[in-house]
Amino acid sequence: RPCWRRGEEGRKKGRREAGAGGAPAASPQRAGGAARLLPSCPPPPPPRPSSPRRRGLVWNSWGPIQNSARLAFGFSGWDIALLVFWGPIGFVPCFFFMWLMDKKGLRVTVLLTSSLMVLGAGLRCVPVSDLEIRKKLIHGGQLLNGLAGPTVMNAAPFLSTTWFSPDERATATAIASLLSYLGAAGAFLVGPLVVPSPNGTSHLLLVSESTTEHIKDRIEAVLYAEFGMVSLIFSAALAYFPSRPPFPPSVAAASQRLSYRRSFCRLLSNFRFLMIALAYAIPLGVFSGWSGVLDLILTPVHVSQVDAGWIGFWSIVGGCVVGIAMARFADFIRGMLKFILLLLLSGATLASTWFTLTCLNRVTHLPLTTATLYTSCILLGIFLNSSVPIFFELFVETVYPAPEGITCGVVTFLSNVFMGVLLFFLTFYHTEFSWFNWCLPGSCLLSLLLILCFRESYDRLYLDVVVSV
Repeated sequence: RPCWRRGEEGRKKGRREAGAGGAPAASPQRAGGAARLLPSCPPPPPPRPSSPRRRGLVWNSWGPIQNSARLAFGFSGWDIALLVFWGPIGFVPCFFFMWLMDKKGLRVTVLLTSSLMVLGAGLRCVPVSDLEIRKKLIHGGQLLNGLAGPTVMNAAPFLSTTWFSPDERATATAIASLLSYLGAAGAFLVGPLVVPSPNGTSHLLLVSESTTEHIKDRIEAVLYAEFGMVSLIFSAALAYFPSRPPFPPSVAAASQRLSYRRSFCRLLSNFRFLMIALAYAIPLGVFSGWSGVLDLILTPVHVSQVDAGWIGFWSIVGGCVVGIAMARFADFIRGMLKFILLLLLSGATLASTWFTLTCLNRVTHLPLTTATLYTSCILLGIFLNSSVPIFFELFVETVYPAPEGITCGVVTFLSNVFMGVLLFFLTFYHTEFSWFNWCLPGSCLLSLLLILCFRESYDRLYLDVVVSV
C-alpha cells in the first residue's frame, strides 16, 4: 500500500527506513528555499472540485430563462440584469477568501464556500406567496452564491500546484478552472429544456400547457434540484476534502511563498503582470457579462429561448474541451503559453467581429441565420473560455513566488470589476444592445495587443527543473 494509507506508526517506520537507506526525509525540510521530496510515495488522489460546477449552474440560472422568469415572478429587465450582477458583486470580499485559502488551506475555504452556496440555493426555494418577498429572497440567494465566486474562480492554480507535478499542472488548472464554466453551460441547457417558454418555443411542452402557474412550477423544480445538488456537494466536501497531500509533488509546491503584504506590493509594482492582468480581465469580464444575458441579447434578432440556450451551451462546452486540450499541449511543450494565447485571442477577435456585424445585418447585409449565429457565438466561446487556464498558468509563472491564490484573486477581481461595470450600464440601457456587442471585439483586440507586447518568463518552471536536477 502507498505510505499515505498507513497508520501513524507505519508512517514513522517508513521515514526511519528511508533515512537509513540514504533517501531524503519525507517531511519538507527547506534548504535554500526548496524542499526535499519523497519521490517513492505517491500522493493521495486529490479532491474532486465539483463546487465550481454547481456555483456556475446556480449563478446562470436566470439568464437562459429570462422570458419565463418575467412571466412567472414578475421580473423586469432590470431584475434579470441584477440577478447576473450579483456574481461580480460577490467578489468584493475576494481578498479575504484568498487570504483564508493561503493561510488555512483548501479545506476550510471550500467548506465555507460550499456552506454559502447551500444557504443561497436554499433561500431561493423558500415557498412564499408574496411575489415581492419571493423576489427579494431570490436576489439574496444569488448574492450568497456570488460570494462563493472568489474561491471557485481562483482555487485552480493553488490546487494544481499543491497536488500535481510540473508536467500535469496546466492540465489540472484547466480542469479545475473550467468546471465553473461547465456549470454555466448546464444552466443554458437545463433551464430552457425544463422550463417552457411563454412564446411557445419550447420543444418539450405544448403551448397550451405554458400557463403562468405551470411555468412557475417548473422554475421551482429547477431551483429545488439545484439546491439538492449543492447540498450533496457540501456533504461530500465535509466528509472528505484534505487541504494538501502528505508529501509535496514538486519543489515549487514545497518552497516558501511571499507574505500577504509583500505579494500585493510585488503584484502592483510589476508592470508585466499588470499587462497580462488587463489582457485577461477586460475580454473575460466583458464576455462573462455578455454570456450571462445572452438570451436577452438574442431576443431582438428573433432567436428563441431554447436556441439561445443551445448556443450558450455549446460555446462553453467547446471552450472547456479546447481549453483542456491546449493545457495538455502546454504540459508537453513548455514555454509556449504566450504563443497559445496569441492564437486564441486572434480567433476570439475575428469571431466576435463576425457576430457583431451579423447582428447589424440591416447595415452590413450579412446573412442573419441560425447557422451564422450558432457558429460565431460558439467559436467566440471556444476561443475565450479555453484561454482561462493558460492565463492562470502564465500569471503564476510571471510573479512566482507570490502565492497562487492572491495572484489569481487580483486578476479575477479585475475581471469582475469590468463585468460589473458593463452589467451596471445594462441595468439602465437594456432596450438596445448593439453597444454591448461592440464591446466584445474591442476588448479582444485590446487584449491581443497587450499579449503581443508582453515578455514572458517562467520562474516557477525554472525552479522545478533546475533546482530538482
